[in-house]
Amino acid sequence: MAAKEATLMSMNAKIAAGGVAVGLLLLIWLPWWVAFLIVVGVPAVAYLALDPSQRRRLRRVTRKELGR
Repeated sequence: MAAKEATLMSMNAKIAAGGVAVGLLLLIWLPWWVAFLIVVGVPAVAYLALDPSQRRRLRRVTRKELGR
C-alpha cells in the first residue's frame, strides 16, 4: 500500500509536469523567444488579473511558505 501511495502525484505536481511538457513543445514548434514570452507572460497576466486583495493574500501565503 505504501508503494502505491508513493507513486501518486499531487495536483500541483501534475500542473507543473504539464507546464514543462507544454514548454518543451512550444520550444520545438516556435522560436525560443516566442516560447519564452508565452511561458513568462501567461503567469504575469494571471497575476495582474487579480484584484489588490487577492494579490496581498497571495504574497502573504507565499512568504509564509518560505518561512519568513
